[in-house]
Amino acid sequence: MYIKPFKVEEWMNAYETGARYNIAETCVDSVSMDQLFALTGQDPASFWRGFSARRLTYGDIEGAPAFRQGVCGLYKTLGPENIVPTHGAAGANHHLFCSLVEPGDRVVSVSPTYQQLYSIPESLGADVRILHLEQKNDYLPDLAELARLAVPGTKLICVNNPTGALMDEATLCAIADIARRAGAYVLCDEVYRHLTQDDGYSPSMADIYEKGISVGSMSKVFSLAGLRLGWLATRDKAALDAFWSHRDYDHISCGMFDEAAAALALAHKDAVLGRSRAIVRENLAVLDAWVHAEPHVWYTKPRAGTTALVYYDFDVPSYGFCERMYHATGAFVTPGDCFDEGRCMRIGYAAGRQTLTDGLAAVSAFMRTLEKEGTPICRP
Repeated sequence: MYIKPFKVEEWMNAYETGARYNIAETCVDSVSMDQLFALTGQDPASFWRGFSARRLTYGDIEGAPAFRQGVCGLYKTLGPENIVPTHGAAGANHHLFCSLVEPGDRVVSVSPTYQQLYSIPESLGADVRILHLEQKNDYLPDLAELARLAVPGTKLICVNNPTGALMDEATLCAIADIARRAGAYVLCDEVYRHLTQDDGYSPSMADIYEKGISVGSMSKVFSLAGLRLGWLATRDKAALDAFWSHRDYDHISCGMFDEAAAALALAHKDAVLGRSRAIVRENLAVLDAWVHAEPHVWYTKPRAGTTALVYYDFDVPSYGFCERMYHATGAFVTPGDCFDEGRCMRIGYAAGRQTLTDGLAAVSAFMRTLEKEGTPICRP
């Protein structure tokens, strides 16, 4: 089976390890187990003693009850029976497509987005249609265009956003109405859910729409990417039946340790989320001040998440810009062309404060080099 190269992951694989200033990272600054214990008030000796005594079997095939119950606490209408544990959000997305999508099915996906959401269904022979998100519209979906693309019989609509845009409840409800008329599922990749710049509850498509499917993980928001643990959440019985049936082929179960650590974090979600929100809110202020002080860049200020697409006015393709800057300064960002967006870079602003500050300074230093070289300017 042919599938297109995963551009953003290939870029990360090639350069992340040697980066001096990693401001391409999309997770909130990761925590150690010791930090997790401190955040949650868990006695480390008690946790390790309890886990060390367990036999390392396959564990709970359908997921540890404490973990599934903890995930339910992130939703308003879901119970443990609505949660399917997976190997990360990447595993959740892949599992969903392989469970629901068949050759010829109409799948509508937004772009820019995580490439899984269109390249996997395309590789399965689906009729994939792209809804482009425009900066002039704050990267929010054009609902009229979505309705045009989501013809009756559409199997799936995929929404996710690496730009920092925030779809409010009214927008999610409008997408649900379009999907309902088409008879489509909605996959809402919600790995950045809860990381808003303003207080208030973040609604989920799984609560809003009866055929809504929420994808979540312990990586971005909970700073526990090393657990490689995610989930699918839905109230739709047909989708759940398909997920459980296919899961025997590619999951069997998730890791016992992963689920134990995740259950601990979810049981104390207010403390963990409080830390994450503080980091993204404080660090976005740093990024915003830099953007406004740097004459060669501009962006749409994020309202949620951990990343921003930052455009520059040098007439240099993004791969060349980012690769040369990496080797010259050690500053590591993601080329916009990984998301089919030219002359821009995706900056992750949820790293440690000093890493972000030093990384942005390195980006500015590289742009001073381009100025001295007389690199052509091409601002739209």
